[in-house]
Amino acid sequence: MGIFLRGLCIFFLVFGENTFGSNFRDAIQVSLKKDEQKKILVKYAQYERLFKFRWTLYINDGLVVFHSYDKSVAQNILSLNHTNQSFRIELRPRGASHHNVPYFLVKFKEFDYKKNEAVFELYLYDKDEEIVLKYLK
Repeated sequence: MGIFLRGLCIFFLVFGENTFGSNFRDAIQVSLKKDEQKKILVKYAQYERLFKFRWTLYINDGLVVFHSYDKSVAQNILSLNHTNQSFRIELRPRGASHHNVPYFLVKFKEFDYKKNEAVFELYLYDKDEEIVLKYLK
């Protein structure tokens, strides 16, 4: 049994990413200065929604991020550890035909002290490829 498990682990290490691929359709990196806002227009079906986010404070390795999407406003404190490194925004409501709804995953990647900028990675999960994005600013 040990040889089988070892062989299975080696298979997934070698072929895992290429065989199964990433679940994310799109990924971009964004660098923002304090209070600089990133805007992304999200389109699906006949709807257009605006996703906005910015950061306001970086202290004690915690980054305060404000974001809004479809009249919903929230604040998160992100850190570079794995516990509070990201937040998720569902891009369309759940329904009978939409159990795995498209979403953004916004991940705090690093803080550049020289430039006083926070670096984020934005990932788009969109299994049915129904979302169109327009990066505004």
